[in-house]
Amino acid sequence: MLALLAGIIAVMILAIVGADLASPGKWSSNFRVHLGLDLTSGTTVALQAVKPGGATPTSAEMQQAIQILNNRVNGAGFTEAQVEQQGSDVITVSVPGQSAQTVVSQVSRTAELQFRQVLLVAPNAPPATPSATGSPSASASPSSSGAASPSPSASGAASPSAHATPSPGSATSAWQQAQGDASLVSAPVKAQFNKLNCADKNWQQAVGYTKGQYTNPHIQIVSCDSSHNKFVLDKSDVAGNMIASASAAPQTNSTAWQVILNFKSNGAKAFGDLTTTMYDKYGTSNSPLDDLAVVLDGTVVSFPAINQGPITGGLAQITGNFNQQTATTLANQLSYGALPLSFHQQSVQSVSPQLGRDQLAAGLIAGALGLILVVVYLLIYYRGLAIVAAGSLVIAALLAFLSVILLGKYQGFALSLAGIAGLIVAIGITADSFVVFFERLRDEVRDGRSLRAAVGRGWGRARRTILVSDTVSFLAAALLYYFAIGSVRGFAFTLGLTTLIDVLVVFTFTKPVMTLLARTKFFGGGHPLSGLDPRRLGARAPWRAAPRAAARVPARTTPAKEP
Repeated sequence: MLALLAGIIAVMILAIVGADLASPGKWSSNFRVHLGLDLTSGTTVALQAVKPGGATPTSAEMQQAIQILNNRVNGAGFTEAQVEQQGSDVITVSVPGQSAQTVVSQVSRTAELQFRQVLLVAPNAPPATPSATGSPSASASPSSSGAASPSPSASGAASPSAHATPSPGSATSAWQQAQGDASLVSAPVKAQFNKLNCADKNWQQAVGYTKGQYTNPHIQIVSCDSSHNKFVLDKSDVAGNMIASASAAPQTNSTAWQVILNFKSNGAKAFGDLTTTMYDKYGTSNSPLDDLAVVLDGTVVSFPAINQGPITGGLAQITGNFNQQTATTLANQLSYGALPLSFHQQSVQSVSPQLGRDQLAAGLIAGALGLILVVVYLLIYYRGLAIVAAGSLVIAALLAFLSVILLGKYQGFALSLAGIAGLIVAIGITADSFVVFFERLRDEVRDGRSLRAAVGRGWGRARRTILVSDTVSFLAAALLYYFAIGSVRGFAFTLGLTTLIDVLVVFTFTKPVMTLLARTKFFGGGHPLSGLDPRRLGARAPWRAAPRAAARVPARTTPAKEP
């Protein structure tokens, strides 16, 4: 069991070190705990989402709102931001190291949905130094995610458009090698297109966009889609609030799905004018200039081709390689133009760097004092057994530390002040487990058994009690995590995590170590300082069989002589 424990610790360390395994000098930078805002600095904003008329948003709408806010805070250059749903209609946005005013201005806006003509499109290529030959390699351009067809006369089976184009070969000529019409693009936007790297989640900030500039309908913008294709998009004359409804539906006589758009009166005219102009100029050219990008908060979510005529009736269909899920997702995204969620600010909590450091110091001091008091008590009451108890606490603390680092590295977990409280409470849970074991051992010793025999019998009786106790603690933590909101969930999470660690430590460290110590003279012989002294514990005398009574043999008599 000790070897298993050592293997688990080694695997956790290797997972933390990761790619820096061959560079020991970089190891220390990996062992960093991600701290929550209440232990560092930053702002947490709680927003209540409502639909027009005060209706409660659906679960799908909340998930879409979370995605929008995630894109928004990432696009603003915020690092390690977290967007979480609390309850049925509240979203919390936590951004480290940012002022309250900056965060509130970014997250309180309603989602911006726009329709923009595609002017340039190319597969993503990070900005790079021009190659020596300067000759780009050929590749296929991104295909659009669907084709917009007029309704009601359209057949609804239009396939996505595809255009062949070479990939960008250098940073200075990216716009020249993209497909489209570069003469329609302004010089500053060409420069932004050269700098654009869609693999960077903060690409809006990297190209110089600030405070929602990428949603300005009066300027050309650069943009990306989920496949990291890069675009130059024209000004927007059609906004999302011009949509009356958007829904997903199966196509007639087909297993494919489509998205149906119904525009309001002003939207029908604006969309009809735009699609008429695009189709008259480019509808038969097989060029990306006949693609109309659907842009949500500056990000392209679809770019269907207007290849079957202008759409002037106010009703449009977007068809292509859609299944039910992808069509529903796009319909939900488009619905935010017609039914945008409004965010009512509930609370703003701002933590200064000094306050964060003070709270972190206070939490660490509280944990250290609790650990010291537990160890002192164990030394007084259990004497030599306190070595095993202290070792169990150290191993549990090490596993908790490594677990928090791993969760922060791979799952984005941030340790909050409430989480530290959960770790401190775990000291008592771990102590409770080996106290149960030790008391069972002492009971067996009181009954006159040797320590070796007491370890086996005592562990069998203590194991059930420990498992029942830890199961109750874990279920309580799980229920608290499920039903709680805010920082209370951090407390519940660390409490549940350390409860599982306690089970692991008792089975792989405490019990095996006691088995080994039972073979030593100090513990096995019941030394007065071992904590297992039979006389101090009032042990009964060992059971011994009574000596067998000697058989009585009749006295040998000498027969009397006959006279």
